[in-house]
Amino acid sequence: MTAMQKQRIYVGVVGFSDVERHALNTMFRLSETRELSYAPWVPLVAPGAKPPVVGADVMLVDGESAEAVLSHAKVMPAGQCLIWVGPGAPAHAWRVLERPIQWASVLGDLDAVYAARQAHLGLLDLDVTRPAPLDLESSPERVRRALLVGLSGQDRLALRSRLAAMAVPEIDEVDSTEATMNLMRRHPYCCGVFNLDNPHLDAWSLARYFGQGNPQALTMGISEHAGPLAAWWRRRRVVRDAQRTGIKALLGRPLQTNDLMQGLERLR
Repeated sequence: MTAMQKQRIYVGVVGFSDVERHALNTMFRLSETRELSYAPWVPLVAPGAKPPVVGADVMLVDGESAEAVLSHAKVMPAGQCLIWVGPGAPAHAWRVLERPIQWASVLGDLDAVYAARQAHLGLLDLDVTRPAPLDLESSPERVRRALLVGLSGQDRLALRSRLAAMAVPEIDEVDSTEATMNLMRRHPYCCGVFNLDNPHLDAWSLARYFGQGNPQALTMGISEHAGPLAAWWRRRRVVRDAQRTGIKALLGRPLQTNDLMQGLERLR
């Protein structure tokens, strides 16, 4: 079989929170390394603006947004698929997803769009029952392994020490989004710790991907906004966002020994 050319699916996005759009944009950006990639579709919005080269292959609609009502009545172009998130999905929706959004499922659905298009052309070369997206590859490893993302200084040293005491001998340290994704593809983990304050990486989206790929693992977030000196409204917001992301343990920075021991207790 001849090598396939790089393919791209354009996705129109309606609604969603800033956090959800950030995760979606991260997914688009990381997909650029694959043969099949995704990109946001931008409609014609201003007089005199250059029209899009192609239409959207997929419309991803937040059912709780004000704009969603238009998707009920709008006639969809031939070949376009509608992925609906939340309640009130129209009958013509191709996929319906619930919150919290499982981004790996979204990516699998987008892969299926491409597979359906290839099947229509007689060029099907993608097994949508077992997609190979930006997800974790599972390979059997007996040694317990932890992933530390965006940590430095005393926080890093404290975690390394406590993880070693909890019989977790293999510890990977990384401080970029791309490198983190590469490691998550290569290894299963029993624990992932994410510095949610690190401005140089997308810790929130990475923590979400980690939890989806390692459902039995401990996903831990650390943030100065979760500490006792943070304003109450900041603590409330970071706790809410952590729950939505799937973080199972949230600790304040700088780490306190007792809090860290309690947070890692489930690794015993």
